[in-house]
Amino acid sequence: MSYLELKKVQCKDCYLCLRECPVKAISFADHRSQIIEDRCILCGRCMHVCPQDAKLVHSDLPKVQQMLSAGKKLIASVAPSFISNLGLTSFEPLRQALKAFGFFDAEETARGAEWVTHEYARILESGTMKNFITTACPSACRLVQEYFPQALPYLAPVASPMVAHARLLLHEHPDAEVVFIGPCLAKHREAAESGVVSAVLSFDEIKSVVDLQEDGAEAAAQPSAAPTEGVAMGESGNVTCRAKGYPMTDGIIHSFHHLPGGYHYMSVDGPKRAMEVLENIDNYEGVFIEINICPGGCINGPFSLLPKGGTTKARLQMQQYLMQGIHSYPTIQDGEVAPVDLSYEFPRVLNRSRKVSDKEIEEVLRRTGKVSPEDELNCGSCGYRSCRAKAWAVLNGYADIEMCMPYMRQKAESMAFDIVHNSPEGILLVDGDLNVVDANATAMEMLDIPGDTMNFKPRPLKDFMPPLDFFLAYSQQKNMEVHKQFIMSTKRYVDIVICYMKDQNLLFGQMKDVTEEVSYEKKLDRMRNETIETTDQVIMKQMRVAQEIASLLGETTAETKVALLNLKKILRQEEEKKED
Repeated sequence: MSYLELKKVQCKDCYLCLRECPVKAISFADHRSQIIEDRCILCGRCMHVCPQDAKLVHSDLPKVQQMLSAGKKLIASVAPSFISNLGLTSFEPLRQALKAFGFFDAEETARGAEWVTHEYARILESGTMKNFITTACPSACRLVQEYFPQALPYLAPVASPMVAHARLLLHEHPDAEVVFIGPCLAKHREAAESGVVSAVLSFDEIKSVVDLQEDGAEAAAQPSAAPTEGVAMGESGNVTCRAKGYPMTDGIIHSFHHLPGGYHYMSVDGPKRAMEVLENIDNYEGVFIEINICPGGCINGPFSLLPKGGTTKARLQMQQYLMQGIHSYPTIQDGEVAPVDLSYEFPRVLNRSRKVSDKEIEEVLRRTGKVSPEDELNCGSCGYRSCRAKAWAVLNGYADIEMCMPYMRQKAESMAFDIVHNSPEGILLVDGDLNVVDANATAMEMLDIPGDTMNFKPRPLKDFMPPLDFFLAYSQQKNMEVHKQFIMSTKRYVDIVICYMKDQNLLFGQMKDVTEEVSYEKKLDRMRNETIETTDQVIMKQMRVAQEIASLLGETTAETKVALLNLKKILRQEEEKKED
């Protein structure tokens, strides 16, 4: 079953959840994260740090509503942190609201917690355990089972308050089903594995479906005047309801009426501190460790609805509630035996991750340019604590090799360098003082700039070409195009695209050698002019020929005319002679 899922549309190229995950139970493929279910301890830290709110949490609310619709007898086991989450000063308003919603009844999980403390005391007094680790936090238990098996012998073989309370309720109501209500994500898996808890709801889900009267919320927020922290004193002075302090750090320790001797008592919260203690557990002796994965305890759980003021305000509200000294269930007497079995087994949990050899790791490191220990920066930008840990994740299919930021930056810079310096076009960078601060080999050849690209020294642009167009582009902060710029030193013509780079306050010049094009155009111009001149000469010659022909034709015509007139005259004279 998936307790955490992913909104694929919103998650991309972000390793924040992986950096926050204490056990690296997040894989990346196609630039998106995915929960590795068999490695996850369900601490919920990835949910809180995700900037895109891309984590979807499994909800049992539809299941609970279906059970209610089917007429199931549901009893709620409510974590004591309801005080700080729902703004109530007592349990009864919540109990009545749940009954109105359809629950048969509701009790505080603290009833089960008192029995757990009672069982802890019995085992501690027996002195059979070298060290003692509490089992109220399911994320901490999973951490031990999967990642710190050396600490398994020290894990108390006692059920959590939720499971203990569910067993008590089912003992009293065999026909009922138990629904746990609290701020913990890991309770979903614990409930599924327990066999006694049918569903788990968060306070936020409860708040969305029941009508609560926030009676005296402001009064509950005020700190108690009593000096004793984490200890509830009744009106008669008798200590009562101490187990209601389980959600706070030191809450379990303060739940003992008398601390059994032979142990040093300490509380550890937060994954970093918890893992440090578990790593070194064999170095301790006679230590009772109250362990919570959530910093500040359950009042700061993944689903907590913290009041204004955060965990400190929540702790003050919880202390105020403890001071009321109200018991809503029978208290446990010394020597009393639990009516149900409180034991619990925590077996070793194995995941599908495989062991990898040093040779395999070194091969992955080599592929990312890490050929010596000095190359292993261990910067943590990928989310893993070291380059070797990331290489292990790559070999297990949990990470992409491209997740190494220094490697990808070096690769990008190398590619950019190759593109620029192997470009067939000239490229140069010019600063605000019109100095050439960098240029590729092509540009240096075009402009006859001495030196080499690897040891380029800034030089004035005016020494190689007219700087006017670069000056205009910089002063006006705009892009420009220059056509057929003549370079005196190399007798070349270049087209230049000048781009102003605002962020760098530099000019980027891209030059194309158009000398051959210009030479060809000049050749065409010369041929064109010669053709025009030849055409003019032909036309003039033709005009002269035409004129000469016209002149000759004119003379011939005149002579013909005279001859014809004379012939006409002769013919007339002959005709007149005949008539006479």
